[in-house]
Amino acid sequence: GTDLHGPIIKQKNSNRSPAIIIHNKLTMASFADAARFLLLTAVGIAGNPSTADAASASPVSGWRSDLDWAALNSKLSSSASLIDTSYDDYAGECLPEFSLPIQSRTNHALIDQPSGMCLPHLYLGWEMSWPRPSENGHLNQTADQALQDLLINPPTDVESWLADPTNPSLNLPSKVLFPSIASDVVAAVNFAKENGLEISVKNSGHSYQGASSKKNTLLLNMNRYTHYAPTGITDCDASILGSTVTEDLSNQPCLLSLAKNKSSLIRVGGGENFDKVYRAVIAANEEEGYKYHVVGGAAGTVSPMGWSWQGGLGGTTGGRLYGFGVDQVVQLEMVLPNGAHVKFGPTEWEDASAEGFTVPRTKVVSGVCRSNPDEHDEEKWIWGPCPEDFDIDFNDLYFAVRGGGGGTWGVVTSVFLQLHDYIPFNPYLLKVGAEECSAIAPQFAEFKAKYISAPSLLNVTKEHSLACGSPDDLAFLICIGEEDVMQAWARFLDLNNSTDPAKVACLFKLAQENNEGVMESPKGWAELIMLLNTNDRFPGKVPDAPTPSPIGNLLAYVLVPQSWLDESEENIKTVLEHATNPPYYAFGGAAASGSDQANSLSQAHRNAAVMIKFSLDEFDDFWGNLFPQMFDVSDKTKFPPVFGSNHAMFNAAGPLKEDWTKPCPREWTFEER
Repeated sequence: GTDLHGPIIKQKNSNRSPAIIIHNKLTMASFADAARFLLLTAVGIAGNPSTADAASASPVSGWRSDLDWAALNSKLSSSASLIDTSYDDYAGECLPEFSLPIQSRTNHALIDQPSGMCLPHLYLGWEMSWPRPSENGHLNQTADQALQDLLINPPTDVESWLADPTNPSLNLPSKVLFPSIASDVVAAVNFAKENGLEISVKNSGHSYQGASSKKNTLLLNMNRYTHYAPTGITDCDASILGSTVTEDLSNQPCLLSLAKNKSSLIRVGGGENFDKVYRAVIAANEEEGYKYHVVGGAAGTVSPMGWSWQGGLGGTTGGRLYGFGVDQVVQLEMVLPNGAHVKFGPTEWEDASAEGFTVPRTKVVSGVCRSNPDEHDEEKWIWGPCPEDFDIDFNDLYFAVRGGGGGTWGVVTSVFLQLHDYIPFNPYLLKVGAEECSAIAPQFAEFKAKYISAPSLLNVTKEHSLACGSPDDLAFLICIGEEDVMQAWARFLDLNNSTDPAKVACLFKLAQENNEGVMESPKGWAELIMLLNTNDRFPGKVPDAPTPSPIGNLLAYVLVPQSWLDESEENIKTVLEHATNPPYYAFGGAAASGSDQANSLSQAHRNAAVMIKFSLDEFDDFWGNLFPQMFDVSDKTKFPPVFGSNHAMFNAAGPLKEDWTKPCPREWTFEER
């Protein structure tokens, strides 16, 4: 919850809002100049005339004006929008959010800005999240210099780098399309293909690497795309079980769902985030009685798209009971790089329970193409066999998309996600604000690690353990279904010679009967964080985390194998001692057994017990000490998978190729690394 660059991006000591400061200081200025003034005020150099003068030189708008953009515009729907963008938009629309006190910031304010360029971390607008000027993407600069600039000793030059619209390290698109229907995406992809353009794709922009923003690309910002979730829940008719999949795949989602012993689905549009999905499920539950549960991310501004395609950690929503995000996908609809609008999903499967899997093994994936891709009215779409010359291998595509990264294999326009039966939600919180409870935080961290990853040490059943998970936040332990957390907590304290009732009471269940003023117990994770939210700028929306900050994650998240934790109780303590933040518990149980065995999520995710942030350089002897303990390094031709992709940092690097016990030298340039 702290801002690493508080001294650089901060509110002026004034009772006036930044907008009023602009009005008073720059009454006759253009909007762009006012935006720059706000930026310079935020970074503390507004009083420097030479810097302000330099900032007024804006790059010419109209990226790739040699192309016939009017031709693309003519093929778009009336609700689509194609716009030129520039640094001025980033400064004017995005920067003000970072000047607010950190507790007041929210990505909800950034997502809906007109240019569609805002990102959850300010520096993501520059290559490698590093605003130091570079003509070649920082290849000739060192990792040590990046660490010094961003974390250890930020230079005063940072202020001028951020304010320079000609900084060669800027990594912002100059043309943005807001598609509203699939035909808009088809038109954009075909235009890009015909003109040799690269496409970038954004839903919410929630990425530590800034993966959705790249200069010299046509950005497809999906935020205004059709929203399916509010009316997208389908209850499957069990009578169709055993039927043949129809040629247009219209009954495929329900047939697969029923084969998994599930009965409900939700269709989500390519521009919807979990705020919209969660609120759709809440609305349906309130109307029909609580019957639906969806596995999703911990923040409302996380997208089911990028989240799922990188794995999708459900530490707060029952991922250990129901699997990763990739395991919730039942059918996909995409626009491929060849311009084809397709939908596809498993059409043949077989029971895999004898091998320990809780869902059928996918045998065959089939797909169809839309024969009228220019049709705007979805009710008139015609799906049928794909032309032979398209040569689409839907088995490979289904494998690649689910685990192979977002915005890589095409543009996802919608997805059917599995819904599960609702079961009671039991959230536990440690009273970290109380002095006597803060003192036992290390004990609670150990308890949580054992309850989730080594339950037998606490005489907790596997079933009770799998009901619980946690984000990388010390205070939370989130359970769904039957568990025995309070009994286990009391036993743990007793084993550690601490029977003080006040310490037992440090952990409490957030329920109506335990909390004065709480009108009713939260029914799910989204309802819980809405209840706890203290930022009232977007009432009714599911809050985000982390809040916008200048830089994101600078360390690496490592997938710690369950097999290593099982070797010794001391290994749990070792992990907690070396971790730089609380562990992320979204692994084990269905995270391993819920795979259909036809996805590209790494086996390291399936075999992990926990994901923990480590420093991977000289600050921490991870490669020389913990790495060879955790992973099998006997075969030097097979480097084991280590990183958790959902939270990977932009400059993460493995060890030296010739010696896996030594970190990649920070004094090397990025090109050398």
